Amino acid sequence: MVFSTKERYPFLDQVIRPKLHTYLATVTRNAGCEAYRVGGVADHVHLAIRLSRTVSVAKLVETLKSASSKWLKTQSPSLTAFSWQRGYGCFSVGPLDLDALKAYIDNQVEHHTTRTFQDEYRMFLKKYEVMFDEAYVWD
Repeated sequence: MVFSTKERYPFLDQVIRPKLHTYLATVTRNAGCEAYRVGGVADHVHLAIRLSRTVSVAKLVETLKSASSKWLKTQSPSLTAFSWQRGYGCFSVGPLDLDALKAYIDNQVEHHTTRTFQDEYRMFLKKYEVMFDEAYVWD
């Protein structure tokens, strides 16, 4: 799962990021799902999760975004205007690819020295053969 801050604004500095990742993992687990890994950079997060059979992707994303947005706004005056983008991406991987996914999430800071969030997201959409229109992907 991947989603960005609104307009990809770099709200998530190096101080808040680890706390946010822990918070998102906790919210995921409290929803009955398993959080294998949470990571990201200043403008987006990635979550490697196992979805519970009783929770829909849309409901989990709604819960994650709502809870974390409210929580972030209490963490610093610089985060009072924080907001997540409206959309999200959720892609499925098999068990044999889980270690590679976790490594990919762990290396987000290094990875994003050469690729923007938009380029990364387009790559995912193409890799998973998701048809998209640029006019509707970014908010």
